[in-house]
Amino acid sequence: MSGSGENPGGQGRPGGRGNAGRNGQGGSGVSGGRGRGSGGSGDASRRNAKGRERNRGPQRSFTEQAPSQRTRRADPARLVAFEVLRAVAQEDAYANLVLPARIRHHHLDKRDAGFATELSYGALRSQGTYDAILARCVDRPLDQLDPAVLDALRIGVHQLLAMRVPAHAALDQTVGLARAVIGAGPSALINAVLRKVTARTLDEWLDLLVAGETDDTKIASLRYAHPEWIVRAMRQSLVAHGRPATEINALLEADNAAPVVNLVALPGLGSLEEALETGATPGELVEGSALSSGGDLGRLASVRAGTTRVQDVGSQLVARALAAVDLGPAADAAGGPTAAVSPEAWLDLCAGPGGKAALLGALAHQRGATLLANEPAPHRAKLVGQALAAVPHESWQVRTGDGRDVGTEQPGGFDRVLVDVPCTGLGALRRRPESRWRRSPKDIADLGPLQRELLASALAAVRPGGVVAYVTCSPHPAETTAVVADALRKRDDLELLDAGAALDAVSLTGNLRAGHELTAQLWPHVHHTDAMFLALIKKTS
Repeated sequence: MSGSGENPGGQGRPGGRGNAGRNGQGGSGVSGGRGRGSGGSGDASRRNAKGRERNRGPQRSFTEQAPSQRTRRADPARLVAFEVLRAVAQEDAYANLVLPARIRHHHLDKRDAGFATELSYGALRSQGTYDAILARCVDRPLDQLDPAVLDALRIGVHQLLAMRVPAHAALDQTVGLARAVIGAGPSALINAVLRKVTARTLDEWLDLLVAGETDDTKIASLRYAHPEWIVRAMRQSLVAHGRPATEINALLEADNAAPVVNLVALPGLGSLEEALETGATPGELVEGSALSSGGDLGRLASVRAGTTRVQDVGSQLVARALAAVDLGPAADAAGGPTAAVSPEAWLDLCAGPGGKAALLGALAHQRGATLLANEPAPHRAKLVGQALAAVPHESWQVRTGDGRDVGTEQPGGFDRVLVDVPCTGLGALRRRPESRWRRSPKDIADLGPLQRELLASALAAVRPGGVVAYVTCSPHPAETTAVVADALRKRDDLELLDAGAALDAVSLTGNLRAGHELTAQLWPHVHHTDAMFLALIKKTS
């Protein structure tokens, strides 16, 4: 899912170097050193009431201010970031869904919203690397810390190492946040730990973490903030889709870059004129797309009306590719020609939350076709209906039910079928910063049977001569080419079409170079899209 509140800030390694910079709202940022004698003279003898001289060493400094001067309240932008991290940890929430609501709740302006976005996403995205740094600075295992304290530390580390926030402001404001929402006790620990973090730059910390390490996977994991199993999986995925394994660092780096918000004007219904007038730029990969400069897109009338939508260009390309495939004459069960079904019937088998369904519905309406959008979860089916609301209602219908049943209930009933199966989402890690730390190799194994069953249902639902688009937002071969290969082995009435050529046909460049052995894979580091996979399977009889 694309988030309209994303700030195109940090690039590259963990967190990147964000554009947002804040000097802090509660402190002056000026060192508040107190005089060493009772009269303020540095030469005055410091004796107590009993005449004994106090002989402390250099003045202690925490946030470079006296206790009475330290911030004791939570800066709203940092509070939003803290609340997002807490929701992700406690409620298994998605940051891109929680963040906009918290921004609105705290009434952040555009600048503060950008800061909160970069801080939230950066701290979540680079969590693994930041935890490795914190482990060098905390005197106990991190799992023994209060989870709220650990989240506050991650927020502090991201400001110190990857944002243009002065160290004194990052320290003062993070400690102030802790005092306000966690308590005075933990704030001392947070201050002491973050002061240790300031001893090195991010590059210096990374060099320290990988010093003496010879395992390239572990080195990449630490430098680019990805779990080791994902580094291995991505390297394998590159090779499986015809790209060199040496691109792995570029791919991981692209995962850490805050994505630009992509817009699509629904064909025949929407216009990008309003978006372009407010700073968006025309998309370079696909017709009817634009790249947004961010901000509150909900202020655009076209977005509120649903005729212009937020959608990754990769999703736009795969939907348009399915719609544009030349089916030729229909065939009967014996393989002979028969009258074409008119109007065409299209199916989006796994439609929630409705982004691709809205684009397909608009394209279907232009061509006199109809779309059935299926979604098993009632609340997501409602979102699909809302996404399709801008498309004339005679062109679409929403079905709430298990997609695995559609092929049995309506065999051969559709000309074009999109089956965008549930997957690990490894291709959208840049948009879902917490996802990389939630997923595990077990998820791939667990999702495999469902992916195969849904593809089998789609193949049963398509008519002879029709086409199924098998789509995932993951490049992992276990979720992509292996699933397609299994389907082809089980039937002799299937033909794999050239998906790379189909993407080129609907792209503005005409040369995406995404195809490999008739399937196609888009990449963040090559195409600046999510890593969408596409296979086009034609039923020949």
